Amino acid sequence: MHLSIDYGSKLAGTTAVCFEKNNQLHLAQSAKKQDADDWLHQLISAEKPTAVYIDAPLSLPGVYRDEGSDYFYRAGDRAVGAMSPMFLGGLTARAMQLRAAFPAIPFFEIYPSQLRRMLLPEASFYKKSNLPEFCEMLTELLPLPLAQPPENWHQADAVLAWLSGWRHGRGEAEAFGDENEGVIWV
Repeated sequence: MHLSIDYGSKLAGTTAVCFEKNNQLHLAQSAKKQDADDWLHQLISAEKPTAVYIDAPLSLPGVYRDEGSDYFYRAGDRAVGAMSPMFLGGLTARAMQLRAAFPAIPFFEIYPSQLRRMLLPEASFYKKSNLPEFCEMLTELLPLPLAQPPENWHQADAVLAWLSGWRHGRGEAEAFGDENEGVIWV
């Protein structure tokens, strides 16, 4: 059982999680003014996933290890059009710290927007309007039913993140980036 995270600001209540339980996909979301990192520590400890798929950078550009010359982007960021781990600063550091807190669980970086572009190119309204229509389209791609529909785009991204993890586990995910620098799985 893997767990996926759409990682948000620490206190904004925008961190959402998707995980399998009783042959259904369940969603959970941090509360506003609640420490999302503490919440995730408790949830990961309770659910004991075999892997975690997170929508957040888990590494810095190679130049910080004397490899390459790009101070802002990793090859994977450029390939999928993701934001710079340096621009995301604190979120990147928090994601790396979360992974370090669970050394026995493999963490994989994913990018829900790229999966949406690959599997649902017709959903150009993604994150702009019509969440229910998008969720109907997404549900058709899932191998398991949702226990409840996503209530917001953060939860929809958590479901996309879970689907990336499922694809990765089946050997169907595509890798973007350089293994020495950091790979984004889609």
